[in-house]
Amino acid sequence: MKNRLIKHVIYGFVLLALIVLVGTILYEIIEGYSFIDALYMTIITVSTTGFKEVKPLTDLGRLLTIFLILSGVLTIAYTGGRAAQLIIETQIFRRRRMSKQLDQLKNHYIVCGFGRMGHEVCESLSNNNVPFLVIEKEQNKIEELIEKNMLFIHGDASNDDILEQAGIKRAKGLAAVVRSDAENVFITLSAKELNKDLCVVSRAIDDTAESKLKRAGAHRVIKPYELGGKRLVQLLLRPGVIDFIEGIAIGGKEDINLEEVSIKKDGELVGKTLAESPLRKDLNIMVVGISKVDGKFIYNPRSNEIIEIGDKLIAIGEKDSLLKLNKMVMGN
Repeated sequence: MKNRLIKHVIYGFVLLALIVLVGTILYEIIEGYSFIDALYMTIITVSTTGFKEVKPLTDLGRLLTIFLILSGVLTIAYTGGRAAQLIIETQIFRRRRMSKQLDQLKNHYIVCGFGRMGHEVCESLSNNNVPFLVIEKEQNKIEELIEKNMLFIHGDASNDDILEQAGIKRAKGLAAVVRSDAENVFITLSAKELNKDLCVVSRAIDDTAESKLKRAGAHRVIKPYELGGKRLVQLLLRPGVIDFIEGIAIGGKEDINLEEVSIKKDGELVGKTLAESPLRKDLNIMVVGISKVDGKFIYNPRSNEIIEIGDKLIAIGEKDSLLKLNKMVMGN
């Protein structure tokens, strides 16, 4: 349907250009106009502008003018109507497609706010092929999201209906990175009320907002200036370590990544030791740490360490292997 409308709009512009060309040539022949006068006369006639003729017309010239007015008005009306229909149907098609994508999302991440930090969050999620959507209420940011072909919802992220629309109950995590600390607190509170198991990471500008965000349910609070200062020091003292973290752990150009994998009930790894599992021998994945359900963290676990339900494996490996591992523990 959309392609057919595009063809109709193109045909309309081609026909309009043809009418202008034919009118210009005929004015030159019938009235003896120069090319500029003939083009001018054709344009004001087709567009029904109504300026005065270059010079009085002959009877044949008047008949040509009538033909150009009728054909021009009909062609412009047809092309304009098809163009308007195309714009409207494009918007409807985009909304339907987005609504379908939203309904299919699960284990995804919700980014609230598409400011400077929101840009960075979305870019990193996109680079890691992680499903996500953005909730943004500012219209100028919506235009940018459309240009970037990102999944989004136009609305207030603190509104329960908007969060429900974003699939908050099926989501894996939420990043609250709007400009205001108060909004981030309210978004965090609303999100945790709708999904108590949701992992929430929020930005705090003011130092006093950190405790409020944690009371609201945020698992982690990021303070950009403090984080930036610590990173700067690490770049000065340990540039090689930071290169490793940014190039591998965060998912850079290297084909190796650092992943946190949660062990589910239906996963095939449950009850096996690291040596018995296919992690090392089949997937070439190295487990550097295990976060146990009781909060204990095991660094560099031994090969006889048993994998249990609720464990979180900190693993390093190739991206494709880590993807297979995620599917394995999800029981897919």
